[in-house]
Amino acid sequence: MSFAWSGDTTGQGWGIDESRGGMRTYRTMLDNRPDFFIHCGDHIYADCPVEGELKLPDGGVWRNLVTEEKSVVAQTLAQFRGNYKYNWLDQNFRAFHAAVPLFAQWDDHEVTNDWAPVGTADGSGYAEDGTSHLVARARRAFHEFMPMRATPAQDGRIYRKIAYGPLLDVFMIDMRSHRDSTLNRRDDHSDTCILGAAQLAWLKRELVASDATWKVIAADMPIGLVSEDAIALGDGPPERREHEIADLLSFMKRAGIRNIVWLTADMHYTAAHHYDPNGAIYQDFEPFWEFVSGPLHAGTWAPAPLDNTFGPKAMFQKGCSGENLAPCFGLQFFGRVDIDGKTEVMTVTLKDVDNRDLWSVDIEPRPDARPGRIMAQHI
Repeated sequence: MSFAWSGDTTGQGWGIDESRGGMRTYRTMLDNRPDFFIHCGDHIYADCPVEGELKLPDGGVWRNLVTEEKSVVAQTLAQFRGNYKYNWLDQNFRAFHAAVPLFAQWDDHEVTNDWAPVGTADGSGYAEDGTSHLVARARRAFHEFMPMRATPAQDGRIYRKIAYGPLLDVFMIDMRSHRDSTLNRRDDHSDTCILGAAQLAWLKRELVASDATWKVIAADMPIGLVSEDAIALGDGPPERREHEIADLLSFMKRAGIRNIVWLTADMHYTAAHHYDPNGAIYQDFEPFWEFVSGPLHAGTWAPAPLDNTFGPKAMFQKGCSGENLAPCFGLQFFGRVDIDGKTEVMTVTLKDVDNRDLWSVDIEPRPDARPGRIMAQHI
């Protein structure tokens, strides 16, 4: 089987410029004919309106297709819906989604930059329980436009497992809906989280139950890259949100769960990270890979600093030298995963908008170390 992943669509004011081919990365991904596509979040940038024209550093002009609902920061339900509708105006986007199944998760810009469930500034007001009307409207629009099965048991839940035959289980996690809202450093991590207790328990339970050779964790953001609203806080032992990741990684080691690969976007460049306890401050885990890709159609950024808490090493990275480089300069990225049906080897290839293979690695599956699933009792 083969599938693709990426994230970050229509960001930083870069909308649809039809004279430049529109959202070209979607056409390139369609040419790869993946079995399905994982969008790791930022399907829209509700807080980033598009203007008619933007100046480019080479003296050129980027000319956006403009709609009324995409001309303002989204506040109303109609405006959130209009952000999703805007993407469908692009012919590449339409052709891709007509042919390729979508596995969708969300990040912050489906609502507003760096939002959290509690504490997000909301000029439109709050419900009696303190929840934001803005988040509620954004969540409703997301579920209206994303192909996700809705059941009473899910109650709008975004995290879920998608079983894709004996070779692959995909764990779509949600790093937004259950996080804490404080950004201050503190040693006491009792009230800080990125996944939340219920989701973390679910993920452990489903990983133990999985019979698939490969377990892909599709994440909203990377584990070991330092940015303003990230998991990583900088070098040193686990702090705040990192405690949940440390707990999860140690659990997988104790339970003998192997062949875990993390896929993510969010950073607006592409990279391959290998996490090795021998180079980490926190060492109670087994080595694993994390791959970053994107943007699909947004501004490109420079690579971010690595945090040594879990010992990531950048085996490859490609971005720009600054921030918010326009899509027309070619630094738009997606990743492709191929799993061989006979050998079960996973090949991960980082690609660009022109379908160039930038970097690739073959990962051999390791034998399952779980002794009769006795570790289920630790959940």
